[in-house]
Amino acid sequence: MHEPPLSGGTVRRLWVGEAELYRQHLLRFDAESRRNRFGGAVSDEFIGRYAQSELRLLEHAGDAEAALSVERAWQSRGVGTALLERVLLAARNRQVGRLHMLCLAENRRMQHLARKFDAALSFEAGSVMGEMKAPDPTPMSVMRERVVDGTDLATAMLDVPSQLAKRLDSMNGPPERRRRDRRYERLMLVDNWR
Repeated sequence: MHEPPLSGGTVRRLWVGEAELYRQHLLRFDAESRRNRFGGAVSDEFIGRYAQSELRLLEHAGDAEAALSVERAWQSRGVGTALLERVLLAARNRQVGRLHMLCLAENRRMQHLARKFDAALSFEAGSVMGEMKAPDPTPMSVMRERVVDGTDLATAMLDVPSQLAKRLDSMNGPPERRRRDRRYERLMLVDNWR
């Protein structure tokens, strides 16, 4: 295990029905971040289609691709490390022998992250391919993932009031124009309890 991310955020699995959160995350990227994540300029429409399917299998059995993205405000805080640890744990428990990471040659952050996990890097035609080997699953690694998934589910359930409050805020306009009603006040009390 590496250092945990700074307080103020949670690294957790996105559950069924949360694809919109992933889409919003990708849409917040500036042009450089989109280029680093997707290898070139992409439109909002492309991101909308991309966020609909989350699992991308590789042709060779036992191989998988890890594609990570961290918003600028969260970079250099251990989030990428935490994400890659989770990906490696999931790969290990699904008997994925090799994990591949592809990035642009100028994406030094991703290369640094891959090196932290002893990835073998190969450079070609403006791209860098990192390859990591995942160890075989053990009863302890499977149990660890189950515990983490249970925690993730509980965290997601606690996030529901916060997400609802954000949706109400956007639907009702700025606070000074928002009509105060009891439903909204109760929702804010639940959110403040978190």
